Amino acid sequence: MPSVAEIYRASKKKRDINWFTEWVARPPAAVVVWLLRNTPITPNQVTFLSAVVAAGACAMFIFLPGYWWLVAAALVFEFSFVLDCADGMLARLRKIASPLGHLLDFLMDELKAMLLLGAVTVRVWQDSGGDVRLLFVGLGGLFCLAAGLSLTSFMRRPEYGAKPPTEDGQPAEVGGRKGPIGMVLSGIEFLARIVVHYPQYLWICALANRIDIFFWAYAGVNALYFAKTLAAILFRLGRFGHTTQPSS
Repeated sequence: MPSVAEIYRASKKKRDINWFTEWVARPPAAVVVWLLRNTPITPNQVTFLSAVVAAGACAMFIFLPGYWWLVAAALVFEFSFVLDCADGMLARLRKIASPLGHLLDFLMDELKAMLLLGAVTVRVWQDSGGDVRLLFVGLGGLFCLAAGLSLTSFMRRPEYGAKPPTEDGQPAEVGGRKGPIGMVLSGIEFLARIVVHYPQYLWICALANRIDIFFWAYAGVNALYFAKTLAAILFRLGRFGHTTQPSS
């Protein structure tokens, strides 16, 4: 019978997305995988369970006021991320990881992100005493987040020239820039990736009773990503002399 540590080593990704996922979220996820290893529960079912738990956390953000409920909601959401790690680990342990499973995981992640931003928008609006401007910011952030998902899915199409997914999914290609400007851009990109990967700091914002920091940071970075990705597509497909045209 494999131990939790052995399951952790055997089921983790070869190259993880960041230190938080590898060293904070995956160890408890390995415990979940150890509990599920001999059950009929499938990785996809764990993916859906993660989404259900995240939805429960979002309901807590909206309907349960007060500091301790805020902290509790953040912790429940963190547990949903542990489950999000466990699904892929379980698939790799059983050697049934697939591109379709990765796409499902990506889809659920983005749905959870939109639900979280919407719930936190309501929470910040409530805490402000009803400042309607915060609702407009939240709506704008949700549009940018949803549009960014659509643009990312488009750029990951083989017709666009994207590389096929590996067993670890379809990780983004970053880095490689040179010179002072390149170093600055890489630094900004590094910080933006921390903000995008909200499980790293959502719980800190809750403990500090400053969930508004997550609200502004996450809405802002998704607005920047939307602008950057749309500009890249416009530059590639909208310039004069480009021969690829729509079929309808």
